[in-house]
Amino acid sequence: MKNLTLLSLLVILSITLSTPASAAEPAPRPVKVAQVKSSETPPMVDLIGTVHSRHRVAVTAGVSGKLEYVAEPGSFVAAGDILAQFERLPLELQQLEQRAQLKRAEINLTYLQRELARQKELKKQNNTSQFQLEQTQSQFELAKSDHEIAALKLQQIDDQLARTIIKAPFAGVVTARLKRAGSDVNRSDELLQLLDTEQLEVRAFAPVRFLSQLSAQSSALLTSAEDHNIQIKVARTTIIPAADPRSQTFEIRLNLPREATDFWASGQLVKVSIPLLQNRVALSVHRDALILRRDGTYVVRINENNQAERIKVTVGQGNGDWVIVDGALKAGENVVVRGGERLQGGEAVSIQAS
Repeated sequence: MKNLTLLSLLVILSITLSTPASAAEPAPRPVKVAQVKSSETPPMVDLIGTVHSRHRVAVTAGVSGKLEYVAEPGSFVAAGDILAQFERLPLELQQLEQRAQLKRAEINLTYLQRELARQKELKKQNNTSQFQLEQTQSQFELAKSDHEIAALKLQQIDDQLARTIIKAPFAGVVTARLKRAGSDVNRSDELLQLLDTEQLEVRAFAPVRFLSQLSAQSSALLTSAEDHNIQIKVARTTIIPAADPRSQTFEIRLNLPREATDFWASGQLVKVSIPLLQNRVALSVHRDALILRRDGTYVVRINENNQAERIKVTVGQGNGDWVIVDGALKAGENVVVRGGERLQGGEAVSIQAS
């Protein structure tokens, strides 16, 4: 009897072990979902821009001569500070010589003015000829012209003396020194580079297809490429409506407020997000819902039976964490944002709290 009972248990156990695992119902897969949104917010175009200084100049020599001083690279200067200075002695000697020439011209002019007055009095008494009067008149006019020329030459020398001291046109930093003290330079030779670190702007290039969809009144959101928590909103956009024939892009400029200099410098990269003028009703899904495959982009929709359905979509412009899509979706439907990578059509899911 005991042997029969043991045999029955072994038969039951063998039947149980031989039952295929596929016969059991698979447990629903846990997923997190987000609803498809319908919005009328304008789509955004995202660009990569570069921070530039609004004032960056090459400081050149205003006169020819020997340099006595040139500011060091890295020097911060205020508007009006001295950047470079030339030797003044040669021009000062020319100034003294020209002043003597001007004084000589004044003496000659005074003499001829008196002589002309005397000749006119003699002409009234018929004690001089008309020829002598006209000759004296001509000499007086020439002397007057010589005096004016001498005065103008003195002004030119004064202007050259003023150019021997080069002052900063704006506050900034010296980024490069191309000539050193003691060098002889010619006029218009480049001496140094001056960069304005306070007034910055962002320059970005957008595809030419967006030219008609952007407005100068559009605001823009600037985000740091290194730290996404650093953001600045700019109220106005400057558009340069001229396309580059090679890249087929046009330039956009945005003036930065002064506080931007606390964390941005010339040469840094920033992300530029500008709204387009096309204000249309569109469906948006969270970026985490997108599944990228070689044959296209998909989202996983959850139907009323809590089953997964793969839907192919076309991705449009983004706006923050949300992106516009075009496909067989409706507003309010749930799409998977976590756990949808391995889901196939028809699988049962369990929706978890987000």
